[in-house]
Amino acid sequence: MTASSLLRDTTFMRFWVGQMAASFAQQMLLVGLGWQIYNLTDSALSLGLVGLARYLPQLALTLYGGHVADNLNRRTIMLISRGVMTLTIAVLAITSVLEIITPAIIYGCCITMGAARAFEMPATQAMVPKLVGPDLLAPALTWTASGREATTIIGPALGGVIYLFGAGALYGTSAACALLSAVILLGLDYRHEQRPRQPMTLDSLLGGFRFTWHNPVVFGSISLDMFAVLVGSVTALLPIVARDILQTGPWGLGLLRSAPAVGAVLMSLYLAWRPIDSRVGVKVFAAVAVFGAMIVLFGLSHSLWLSVIALAVMGAADMISVVIRQTLVQLETPDEMRGRVSAVNSIFISTSNQLGEFRAGLVASLIGAAPAIVIGGLGTLAITALWAWWFPALTRRDRLDMRAGPKTK
Repeated sequence: MTASSLLRDTTFMRFWVGQMAASFAQQMLLVGLGWQIYNLTDSALSLGLVGLARYLPQLALTLYGGHVADNLNRRTIMLISRGVMTLTIAVLAITSVLEIITPAIIYGCCITMGAARAFEMPATQAMVPKLVGPDLLAPALTWTASGREATTIIGPALGGVIYLFGAGALYGTSAACALLSAVILLGLDYRHEQRPRQPMTLDSLLGGFRFTWHNPVVFGSISLDMFAVLVGSVTALLPIVARDILQTGPWGLGLLRSAPAVGAVLMSLYLAWRPIDSRVGVKVFAAVAVFGAMIVLFGLSHSLWLSVIALAVMGAADMISVVIRQTLVQLETPDEMRGRVSAVNSIFISTSNQLGEFRAGLVASLIGAAPAIVIGGLGTLAITALWAWWFPALTRRDRLDMRAGPKTK
């Protein structure tokens, strides 16, 4: 089977289109949240609190979400989660149109959306291997990641333009995309595999952590990604960089938010032509090192176009890391554990993204945005070196497929 088989797989393509609609909703939403909260408060810390409000519910609920994903129909979980997301974004739209929106309303909506994501992410990640099978898993994950990054190019730029007509218009468009994603997935042909339901016990909830901890390749790859992004995240600071350093407006913010995705999509096209099939461990560490170096360059830049280039290269490097990490996690995990292991992966991702945004906002409020970005990039480089030393099994990993690579315990 070849990657082109995915194009003839109507089930996967329906899933893919639904994911893209949801990603459009998310990317446009993030532009609105960042620009609106900064204009309401003029505070870097408030930008960080938006990320924290989305993160804490995911931290509290994702393990339970993984348990649910291993016991109930994963498609149903996705649909309910996206319904909650649609209603929450609609609240942001209505309050913005009525001009009664406050930072408290924004934080409350972020908490609700974080709770919905805690159930959606494990279910979504665990569905993919059942939709395509192991032979097409790496191409499917590459397609999904590249499509998501493509929406990250168009979504923020489109969101910046729509925001010119008001926050309500932006949130309304985002809500429509979220609703569309749910409608598309209604007809998805997904067969839930009935198993004896496991009672919710501490042992069951922690099963994903135990499996991850005892697999150095899986644990090394997802913890590397978590800490690299945690200390190097710049997303929350983009409104400050756009307005105060680069002297641009919402369109410039949309451009900056889109730049990493441009690099990611270009890299995904290259990976579709030349898949990663050897020395995956060395390549993932090299990718994360380039990611950190580009963060440093971005922090030092006072040119819009140099900043865009740095972010684009950063996105290309991140795409390599994402494809390797996600493929390793899914190939090394048995299906009956995928929900819980995906929940662990989701916690790591959420920690790196949302808590990373809070860290960036907090540090920037103390020492300024540019120094915070540079220090974060240097921290990412230090973490890359430490992880290469601490996880030799990941460094030595040659192939993605566990049947072709060294065995792990």
